[in-house]
Amino acid sequence: MPDQKTRLTMTRYNIAAGGSVTIDRSKTFSVMINPAEFKQEYSIEYSPQKTLGQIGSDNKFSAVNSDKVSFSLVLDGTGAVPASTAGTAPADVKTQMNNMLAVVYQYDGETHEPGRVRLLWGSLIFFGRMTTMSTQYTLFKASGAPLRAKVDLQFVGSMSKSEEQLVSNRSSPDLSHIVLVREGDTLPLLCASIYGDPSYYPDVARFNGLLEFRDLKPGAKLHFPPLE
Repeated sequence: MPDQKTRLTMTRYNIAAGGSVTIDRSKTFSVMINPAEFKQEYSIEYSPQKTLGQIGSDNKFSAVNSDKVSFSLVLDGTGAVPASTAGTAPADVKTQMNNMLAVVYQYDGETHEPGRVRLLWGSLIFFGRMTTMSTQYTLFKASGAPLRAKVDLQFVGSMSKSEEQLVSNRSSPDLSHIVLVREGDTLPLLCASIYGDPSYYPDVARFNGLLEFRDLKPGAKLHFPPLE
């Protein structure tokens, strides 16, 4: 059985007024079966500058759009897949579905909006909100209760104004998610700016799956995890 820590985990998080992130470990869901595929999408928005009679146009940079991730999960209640906790029976599909909905979909009565979700799996860390969820039930008991379901999920990156300012000025150790690489950036310098210590660069490189930390590409996004 694979180690539980290798499983994709979805956890609610909150953002304080100052922009710092707090993970709510009481609302978390670990999948039974990791996705077979995982899609991550980046996009940049441009505003074309046109003049009368112009043949072509010079597309001026407008904004970096929030990145998106999408993947499919299988929820299994047949017993063929071991439970995440040894010695316990796997939860039925309905219970698994409700547990996942409580994390990715449930309305937050305090903030009056759906909750924010952190996705964590291996070197992937993603902060955002669920935008779409589609469920197809594929196997049933004689009673009609579902035994297996395929769930398609899509999330969009979420960043408050305070977080956006932190990313822009890189002046706070509370920055624990995404940095857009600029020309001349190096991993040690970024670690010094964010953590106050350049020696964390091997950990950040490993966390982001970088094989060559000296060759950072401008426009790439790097994830800087919180120091624990």
